[in-house]
Amino acid sequence: MAVQATPEVLKKPGLGQVLNDTRHVFWREMLLPLRDPFSLIFSLLQPLVFLGLFGPLLGSAVGAPAFGGQSTLQWFLPGVVVMIALFGTSMTGSNLQYELMTGSYERILATPLSRSSLMIGRALKEWAPLVVQGLLISVVCIPFGFVFYPLHVLFGLVILGIFGIGLGALSYALALVSQNKEWIFWGVQQTLLFPLMILSGIMLPIEAGPDWMKTASWFNPLTYLVNAERELFAGNVGTDTLLGLLAAAVSAAVGLVVGVRTISRNTN
Repeated sequence: MAVQATPEVLKKPGLGQVLNDTRHVFWREMLLPLRDPFSLIFSLLQPLVFLGLFGPLLGSAVGAPAFGGQSTLQWFLPGVVVMIALFGTSMTGSNLQYELMTGSYERILATPLSRSSLMIGRALKEWAPLVVQGLLISVVCIPFGFVFYPLHVLFGLVILGIFGIGLGALSYALALVSQNKEWIFWGVQQTLLFPLMILSGIMLPIEAGPDWMKTASWFNPLTYLVNAERELFAGNVGTDTLLGLLAAAVSAAVGLVVGVRTISRNTN
């Protein structure tokens, strides 16, 4: 059921209000993982399984030259971190669908919170555990040959956070469009997620694929994000980092525009 928003709610908020509202939304969303920290610990199992089982097979099947002179672990770990961020932020809308069914979303809309803060706060909630996970996984991998560059890794996680805001906003918009039809949300999410992952070279070097895949990867913003993370996790800052930051910023801008417009149409 759509909510008729008052003029006070619809007026354009200032930057200060957006930041303050984002802080409130972020804290509200963070209460759940803080009350259940074991979910964060359990979520580390999947990336560690990928690193422990898929990593050795990757090195044997593809070979070291495809990794640009890096070790298999140094090349593969940034892709796993991007994958964690991708799954987390793209499923932001699933939590919203639950709130739509229970009616709590309508109660939130009745508050003077800015619309953009609803999406940014939720996306940041997915990014905050990612920082912890990324740092923990990196530290765990040090005894196995991973070279840890803390400042570069932190910068890479910031770029992932910017990208996550855009992706989370798009997921939020998709949940609103597919309201009361969960199968549409999961169908679109899964249909788009895996091709984007494969064409970005997260799991395997895209250079090992056919020419049409290489060409398609140029139009995938995730490709530039993955390349930036690999450059940063290797202790370098260069063109790939700048392109990744640009791709993340454009994705965030597009996601917020689409998300805010979707919320506005839903509240009128």
